[in-house]
This record gives sequence, structure tokens and C-alpha cells, in this order.
Amino acid sequence: MTPQAVESAFIHESAARERGFSSNERLEFLGDAILGDIAARYLWAAYPGAGEGELTRRKAALVSGDACAITARELGFGELLILGQGMAASGGADNTTILGDAFEAFVAALALATDAERVRAFVETEHLRPLDRDDLSGRDAKTALQEFTQGRLGLAPVYLERAEGPPHERRFTSQVRVGAEILGEGIGPSKKAAQQSAAAMALATLEERTPPEAPAPAASNAPPTASIEDGRVIAFRPSRKSPKPKPKAPTK
Repeated sequence: MTPQAVESAFIHESAARERGFSSNERLEFLGDAILGDIAARYLWAAYPGAGEGELTRRKAALVSGDACAITARELGFGELLILGQGMAASGGADNTTILGDAFEAFVAALALATDAERVRAFVETEHLRPLDRDDLSGRDAKTALQEFTQGRLGLAPVYLERAEGPPHERRFTSQVRVGAEILGEGIGPSKKAAQQSAAAMALATLEERTPPEAPAPAASNAPPTASIEDGRVIAFRPSRKSPKPKPKAPTK
């Protein structure tokens, strides 16, 4: 496979309008369907005891725009995006919506250039397994950001919006500020979508900056716990001090 085979996956509509290219929107449509199918099959095999509700919840989390953007950032897709001048100047290379769309488009381009087995292996290895966790779908990005900033920083996020375009083709841009700093910007077809995108970017930035909270120490009478070391599960008990020996009675 040559780089040219997947190049079109990174051409955003803003660059397509300015330079007369074909954007990645059609690939995004196909990639969304391919990603959904692979995720469904992966979850079916990974959770044999799960019901329809749990499988649906997990699939929705794994194929969401926020999840796709996380993988796109990990793979460095922001450096490969081809954007229009205005979009590039406003930070489009780190925009959650744009990155998520590019990931879906890349999946489609990969499918067209290779075969189904390679696409499945790529999606499972780079996207599904790293992100398959319970907390991914528990909260939306806005809720997660608010809980993080209030609990760790004592601040509430503030959103600033603007809308562009005619009423039938409205595009919303949202910026989220925490304290005096703007930490995220999102673009979407609705105010809610733009805010979610901005919140996801801000949350990712704050999680990188902020060290994790230390876990509470275990009680001395706690039951055996387990830890993972080098792929093995090791059972251990909290250490206890050996009792001091009682003094012997004096001999007569």
C-alpha cells in the first residue's frame, strides 16, 4: 500500500473548497459503517455473556467521534490533515470532530486499498482494545470535564459560541475556558455537538497536565487484593508487623 492510497482521507472540506480537491466526506461515510461492523463483531466475541443493552452501550462508546479522535491523536493524524487556511489558523488540526472524521475516512481508505482482515486487525489493535473500558461511555465529555475541573481545580468550565452560515447549513464553533485559559475548541452542526467537541479537547489537555490522584491506603485488615505485574495476576495481603515476643517470666 502506498501513501497516496490513503492521502484523500486527510483532506478536510475546508481545503477541498479552497483548492478544488475532493474532501474526505465520502470516505468518512463508508468508514463509519466499516468501523461499526468491526466493533460489533469484536464486542460479540469479547463479551459472550453481555446482553443487547450492554453491547449497544459499548459499541456506541467505541465508534463515537470522541473515541475516534482519541485514536487519531495517538496516531498523529493531526500532522497529516490538509486544511483550508482559516481552519488551519484556528487550530483545526487538533479539533476533535475533524480528527474523528479523519479516522473514519482512514479506515475506509485502508479498506479500499487492502483487505478486510488487515482493516480488522488495525481497528482492533489501534482503536478497540486500547479504548474498550467501562468509563469511556459512562459520561459525556461536558459532564466529565465539569466533574474534573470542579473536583480537581475548583473551577467550572465556561463555553463561548458563535454560529456561521445560512440557516439551513449552520456551523457552530464553541470554545471552552477554564479559569483564564481557553483549553478547547470544537466545530459541529449544532451547538451541543460543538460544545462536546470542545469539552473533549479540554479534558484531554487537562488529563495530560494533571497527575492522577493517589489511591487511598488500604486498611490493615483488608482482604487479599490483586495486582498485575508482567501480565501475571499476583495475590498479596497487606504487610503486617510481627508481634513482639512476650518477655519470659524470671526463673527462681
